[in-house]
Amino acid sequence: MSGKILIVDDVATNRIVYKVKLGAACYAPILAADGESCLVMAQQTKPDLILLDLILPDMHGTEVLRRLRADPATAAIPVVVFSAEDDAASRLGALAAGADEYLRKSVDDQTLLARLRNLLREREAIAELESGGAPIRALGFAEPASGFQLPGTVALVTHRPETALLWRRDLAGQLSDKMVMLSREAALSDAALMPVPDVFVIEYELADPMGGLRLMSELRSRAETRHAAICIVKQSRGNGASAMAFDLGANDVVAATDDPREFGMRIKRLLQRKRAADTLRASVRNGLRLAVIDPLTGLFNRRYAVSQLAEIAAQSDVSGRPFAVMVVDLDRFKDVNDRFGHPAGDAVLTEVARRMAANIRHGDLLARIGGEEFLIALPETDLAMATPIAERICCAVHDAAFDIPGFAPLALTASIGLAIGEAKTGWSEQPVTAVIDRADQALLVAKSAGRNQVTISRTAA
Repeated sequence: MSGKILIVDDVATNRIVYKVKLGAACYAPILAADGESCLVMAQQTKPDLILLDLILPDMHGTEVLRRLRADPATAAIPVVVFSAEDDAASRLGALAAGADEYLRKSVDDQTLLARLRNLLREREAIAELESGGAPIRALGFAEPASGFQLPGTVALVTHRPETALLWRRDLAGQLSDKMVMLSREAALSDAALMPVPDVFVIEYELADPMGGLRLMSELRSRAETRHAAICIVKQSRGNGASAMAFDLGANDVVAATDDPREFGMRIKRLLQRKRAADTLRASVRNGLRLAVIDPLTGLFNRRYAVSQLAEIAAQSDVSGRPFAVMVVDLDRFKDVNDRFGHPAGDAVLTEVARRMAANIRHGDLLARIGGEEFLIALPETDLAMATPIAERICCAVHDAAFDIPGFAPLALTASIGLAIGEAKTGWSEQPVTAVIDRADQALLVAKSAGRNQVTISRTAA
């Protein structure tokens, strides 16, 4: 994994040693000797991660952290405090100031590099979500962030209930979130995971020396728990087990001997990051939906319909069977808006969409492509199959009146133009919009012939 890592240490020997180690691991090291240089270089070079010593000649590392987190340009850069100090006050101060991790300089290289890989993977995952959401935000589809958040759920997974009780006692004063105690079997049971926990805190030695890591792998392989944050709790630091946990997907590793306040801070940070990632995923998912869905009727929009029609045409080439395209237009719909108002017109459009959806087959495409105009595409369908479907849709519109509050039931009809796309090669060279155009021309004929009918295009594209 490549990446720029800014090494901040006032001792030149330390900078050179870690430059060599990180360079050998295919990272691109950048060096700074004091806090002010760190802040300037973080702004200018936008490193992927910062390795920060606490003791610097011009300012303390916690002050550097606070200033990094206060600057929008550097706030999201992961920071690993790398210090010779290992007292509780230093660790808590660094984490409170915004450090993503606190490691002693005596940590083995395997654990150090595994933690760096782990943090860089998390950063890349968030960056991908943000880049996916950028076009959505640019189009104005993103929903505003909610200022209210429901409490999260933290699952404490241990082999012995007394261990879970100890963890719950340590965390109770620091978290307002719900805590549940689970066995390994319950953690893998869909029925027991309601709601799905935001964070799993898992005992490393869960019934056997590798039980916690195996459970973590199981949780990562399941769709329901794939995005949950996972914290592995070991009996002590060191021995290389942390490196394995990080490389297998743990979001954090703590020691059972750690200060309970640090335990709480780390779980709280995992909850915050999980919520932020969930919000990003939801924003992208909802934004993509809004980009292809007509918000009034819930049908697909024209942009999506044309792209899907190209897929249907390509499928037709493979199967050798034709496909059908209908353009449906509500007759004299402008009169509805003029007489009853646009809210009534919107209600009619929504009901028409529902009736049409009820009269097509699973796998058919239904989209709203204009004000009162709809498109229906029927894969692998010839004229003999398509005609009764079109006539059924026509009947579905005019057979039942539309209820408009405060007025008498409204009778409405629809005209439909139907065209068949024959199987052939080269749809990409001859756009499928030509089939839509033929259906549209047939629709005009239906309109001029008295409306409330289906007209078939007899001309091949």
